[in-house]
Amino acid sequence: MKKFGVLAIASVVALTGSAFAADHTLISSKTASGIVLDGIADQAWESAKPLAITVDELPYQPNNGYTGMISTTVTLKSLYDDQYVYFLISYQDPTKSLERFPWVKQADGSWKKLANKDSTGHDNTYYEDKFAMFWDINSKDFAADGCMVACHLDEPGDTSAGRKYTATAGETIDMWHAKYVRTMPMGMFDDQFVDNNTDPKANAGWGRKNDTAPKFGAYRNNDNAAKTAPAFMNLNANADDRYYVIPSKKVPFVDTFQEGAVVPGIEIAPLAGGRADILARNHYENGVWTLEVMRALKTEGENADSQDVQFTETNKSYPFGIAVFDNSQINHLYHEQPLFLQFQ
Repeated sequence: MKKFGVLAIASVVALTGSAFAADHTLISSKTASGIVLDGIADQAWESAKPLAITVDELPYQPNNGYTGMISTTVTLKSLYDDQYVYFLISYQDPTKSLERFPWVKQADGSWKKLANKDSTGHDNTYYEDKFAMFWDINSKDFAADGCMVACHLDEPGDTSAGRKYTATAGETIDMWHAKYVRTMPMGMFDDQFVDNNTDPKANAGWGRKNDTAPKFGAYRNNDNAAKTAPAFMNLNANADDRYYVIPSKKVPFVDTFQEGAVVPGIEIAPLAGGRADILARNHYENGVWTLEVMRALKTEGENADSQDVQFTETNKSYPFGIAVFDNSQINHLYHEQPLFLQFQ
């Protein structure tokens, strides 16, 4: 990966008439129009300048027959008002993937939770589409190298395809994670962050952690105590909630199903606390995912300043990165160089 120092980036921008900045900067324009958060671009977005970024790098090649995307182009737009910043995100994905570890009834009457994990212990067959944005808070090299500064491959004794953590204590990165089965049906990204933890005993996800939040809410596996069948199901289930149990329809599981029937492998609920800062809606049509996102310019609450990027200086450039997960647990398409958000 070709690396640029912070001063080098500034020099390149100055010497090339902002050509580098134009290719990597998302302009957020002030809007007086209300944004209807529904995952569909309305008239308010017509004035926003698009930034198109091709993501075509993968951290590793799974060994279990993965046939996901190897490239797609993400188009981003941004608007802001006195309280919130908004993003419109779209990209092509030929498959709408929501089949995350579903329970399927077998011929002998038993239930099987489908999975097809690769050698790293992660799935990319029975999983969900996802999208992520990574925002620098105070990581020393993010502005030069992008979110790659937090990705570490081939950790000794670790079979994963990579772990996330920052270089030193006190450095953090804000991670916005849209999970199309676990959080998006509740109208939210999962607001997470990355710190410098490298002890899996202290945190199984190494430096990747959830923002401060109460224990209630969020999602959990839909397994009975013996993990032999679902614990719950949707009352009057339909195609939209085939792969997740939602609070308004949640009832105890009663097995009246035929062979081949599908019951969700996950039950979901609204996020709470710091994890619930990012509201969003998504829409899939003609092979294109569209997300409409809003977050307060400044978040409040416990640990907000160390876990969230704060858009409080409109004359500042905010480094960020993006990643597209095509039906994959950890493997993702990314863009090596940093991107930048500027307010106008």
